[in-house]
Amino acid sequence: MYKYAVRYLKNTFHPLIVPETITLDDGQMVLVRTEKGEEALKAFVVNSQISEAWEKCALGNCKCCHKPEPLTVIRVLSQRDLQTLDEIKKEEVTSFFKCQELVRQHKLNMNLVQCRITFDRRKITFYYTAPERVDFRALLKDLTQVFTRVRIDLRHIGVRDETSILEGTGICGRPFCCSSFLRKFATINVKLAKDQGMPIAPGKISGTCGRLLCCLTYEYSNYIDAAKGMPPIGSSVMTPEGLGKVCYLQFLSGKVAVKMEDGKVKEFPKADIEMVDADVNVEIDVPNMNMYAEEDSHIDIRQLEDDRNSSTGNI
Repeated sequence: MYKYAVRYLKNTFHPLIVPETITLDDGQMVLVRTEKGEEALKAFVVNSQISEAWEKCALGNCKCCHKPEPLTVIRVLSQRDLQTLDEIKKEEVTSFFKCQELVRQHKLNMNLVQCRITFDRRKITFYYTAPERVDFRALLKDLTQVFTRVRIDLRHIGVRDETSILEGTGICGRPFCCSSFLRKFATINVKLAKDQGMPIAPGKISGTCGRLLCCLTYEYSNYIDAAKGMPPIGSSVMTPEGLGKVCYLQFLSGKVAVKMEDGKVKEFPKADIEMVDADVNVEIDVPNMNMYAEEDSHIDIRQLEDDRNSSTGNI
């Protein structure tokens, strides 16, 4: 049974395979073997429910959509290993700026995001974003002269991937979904915001990555269900207090705001109104959901939608 786990890329928890000869404590740094090489990670004790769920996955007795790949512990990091880890972190910073300088020299249209070096120093990975395909053969040639006796990996990622590995805090005040629990990016377009009655202001509906907020998908189905039976804005309706026109909708409360013939606006449950084919002499201001906020009027809303450079899953 798995008792320990580590957080790896994009905050994904992976169960640990611990040899009988190794004794672990919660919070200890361990050296594990991954597909990228040897990595130094912190071990955590997992609760019994998670341990049992992983055990079922290992036996093939579960229906979960994600089966975390177990990682094998090589050893617990010694004090000397921890010093080596600090040195590697410093090397990653200097290597990042060395590569960045070479990118400038070659005038390549690419944005370097992060540099990672495995604990065994056998592989160095440079993550970058780019609006189009980059011919980095000359850059790679120079990198092999700077970083000798090490495997070099130049990895193209999307802007959503960039945000997920750099981490941060969203406008909600919580850690980014993409760097905490979100494993796959759903396709997001501006229709999701329109259907939820949100103002189409880029500063309100886009995240740090410059794309539409992932959370626009979380409650979308609830809004669609709530909108069933709602009359369109601007339609003529009969209410318990007479004729009027629909001026706005309260999806979650199930209420419809109606401007009456006397000019007053009143709210009614959607079950208490009925659409009628009548000409009601009432003028209303129909909200234009395509209008930008004044400060964002220069931004093309299409730039916020997903494209081939949004995410690659190539982390």
